[in-house]
Amino acid sequence: MKKIINVSTAPAINDIALLIARAGIAILMLTHGIPKMMMLFSGVPVQFPAVVGLSPELSLALAVFAEVACSILLFAGLATRLAVVPLIMTMLVAVLLVHGADPFAKQEPAFQYLLVYVVLLFMGSGKYSVDYLLQGRLRRVPSEVRPEQNSRILNK
Repeated sequence: MKKIINVSTAPAINDIALLIARAGIAILMLTHGIPKMMMLFSGVPVQFPAVVGLSPELSLALAVFAEVACSILLFAGLATRLAVVPLIMTMLVAVLLVHGADPFAKQEPAFQYLLVYVVLLFMGSGKYSVDYLLQGRLRRVPSEVRPEQNSRILNK
């Protein structure tokens, strides 16, 4: 019974949860972004809402960047905190502007994406990510040798 109501978790479980959240939300968002990318590159006149004074083409291009490029980065766990920023902004636009006058049921999917992106913004990508691999490599790079260390090394 204690395990069921225990609120603390092991770091390994947190990293697995972040991996599942990152990969899952990225794949789900790609199902929205890829059709938009096809629309953008189809050569057909763009039928997309113009938001915040931007043209429909630019609005669509920004949505494609966030929903495809940033989702791929998110899936890999590369620059995760930076990648979720355009996704958060895209979901805010969807909730507040595109579906602002719609009933909550129409806004709810964008809210759900937004919640996961905000959690990933705060938590980062976790251990199972490219960010983690790069962080390990950056830590192993030797720092610049100071002159006094250099003379000790040469005198040995």
